[in-house]
Amino acid sequence: MSFPVFDLEGGEVSKVELPDTFSTPVNLRLIKRAFWLLHTHSLQKKGTDPFAGERTSAMSWNTGRGVARPARVKGERTQRSGQAAGVGGVVKGRLAMPPKSEKVVRLGINSKERRVAFLSALGSVASRDFVVSRGHRVPDDRLVPIIADDSLEGVTKAVELRKFFDKVGVLDDVRRTTGRKRRGGRSAWRGRAKRVGRGPLIVVADDKGISRAAGSFPGVEVVKATDLSLLDLAPGGVPGRLCIFTNSALTSLKERFSERGA
Repeated sequence: MSFPVFDLEGGEVSKVELPDTFSTPVNLRLIKRAFWLLHTHSLQKKGTDPFAGERTSAMSWNTGRGVARPARVKGERTQRSGQAAGVGGVVKGRLAMPPKSEKVVRLGINSKERRVAFLSALGSVASRDFVVSRGHRVPDDRLVPIIADDSLEGVTKAVELRKFFDKVGVLDDVRRTTGRKRRGGRSAWRGRAKRVGRGPLIVVADDKGISRAAGSFPGVEVVKATDLSLLDLAPGGVPGRLCIFTNSALTSLKERFSERGA
């Protein structure tokens, strides 16, 4: 199927055929599994001091005093003396089951499985049903993904990129990312009250300033075709992200699969 190629003014300058990789069947279960396995590669190990809460002189008084048996701090006439310490569940005590830095948090995935999952996610961005079901707002007469000529890579000003979004009909989707309600409860206490959605993904062959312009639009991301990952195509393990490819990015994807795979 031929897709129109748009310039910065939103005019159709030519047509192009999508690579065969965009016709890969979508496997929802595989995409979700691969996403969470790859997500663990960005996690950082963390743990507590093994002796945290146990650096104390506390010893149990045993029986005969009419008090509970947990270990108590030695000493007299101090605020700390006589308080339970060195055990879990008491004031200034240790954690019952603290996180350990030696825990294995990075999970592996087979290279073939990762490649098939990537191709499956790539096929979802060419399906209008998946893009719309994910929540993106696309005009009814617009084919997905959107193809732009290479002049898009050299855009350095946000006003020029905003004009391009308006011309190709994705400006409404860009605004959608910041229209979420403020969350309350514990997430608000911990600085996560405002959550920005995922907007269009711009895939380029060479970043000539487009990432600088896209930085003014929350939710809009720019990635090189050589660095394109499943994490970009299916955030949260949900396939069907709205993508904008440049003409050179499609060529770069063809070379990527012909040489070394995903």
